[in-house]
Amino acid sequence: MAFGSHARSFAGRPVVEVPEDGPLPEVDGPVSWRFSRWDFDDDAEDVLSEAFQVGFEQFVAQTGPTVESLVVGAWGYAAFNPAPIAQLCEAAPRLPALRALFLGDMTSEECEVSWMKVGDVSQLLAAFPSLEVLRVRGGEDFRFSPVRHPRLRELAVESGGLSREFVGAVLDSELPALTDLELWLGTSDYGGDATPADLAPLLAGELFPQLTRLGLRNAESADEVARAVASAPVVRRLERLDLSLGTLGDEGAAALLAGQPLTHLAQLDLHHHFMSEEVAASVVAALPGVQVDVSEQEKPDEYDGETYRYTAVSE
Repeated sequence: MAFGSHARSFAGRPVVEVPEDGPLPEVDGPVSWRFSRWDFDDDAEDVLSEAFQVGFEQFVAQTGPTVESLVVGAWGYAAFNPAPIAQLCEAAPRLPALRALFLGDMTSEECEVSWMKVGDVSQLLAAFPSLEVLRVRGGEDFRFSPVRHPRLRELAVESGGLSREFVGAVLDSELPALTDLELWLGTSDYGGDATPADLAPLLAGELFPQLTRLGLRNAESADEVARAVASAPVVRRLERLDLSLGTLGDEGAAALLAGQPLTHLAQLDLHHHFMSEEVAASVVAALPGVQVDVSEQEKPDEYDGETYRYTAVSE
């Protein structure tokens, strides 16, 4: 799936674009400011876009102390220009009110997700100790290091393929306030080699004592993930479970229904799936008190007599 549009809301707030020229628009109530500077300069490979650097400094100087929520879009051409993690970290003292950050809000026309040069996003948590929401998107040089952060409530990692090293570093982190964890596991073609076995400490319920929402999304191995989740102790304390955007089929759905009860959930998100209509209907019928999303039924691709399921986000 190609990312087709920019975020319209983030952290419960409407997204408002920072213009390239002129003053910031007047807003009514809390907003998430979106800063983006897309430009292509093949002579500027491996350095941050000058247009982004200059414009972001102007934005921070103008309104930094009041910014509570920030969406970072294109930082030049993200396949050439590395993410502005260092600049964001350097600006942290001038962004004292920042509580929510989304790094990488780009469409595929600006940069395919697997091409996006990002770096170690855990540096953002070290630089912003009061951050409560962090969403990051990336592919190339996409890294995380174990970190302790007492205030982070929501962590979402979007990718066409998450490495087991990235997943392991997240699970090795101390995040005592975390209520919402979302990992886009992706495909092996794009470095997604994390398996259900790599998720074992999380699924065992040993981590993140406040966790109430778990998303294991965009998984090429969605049936295997569903089988692991079906008996996972962590599920007993969840309010929302999200296995959407992946390749879930009848086998994975059957495993979910044959496993532990899911009737305590408020939401079960399975949209973008490969279940038959009959099996999808049986999941909904088995969970009458649960908001179950089985929309976006997909059909496998066919090539040389073989059928292939595909995740929602790849290339």
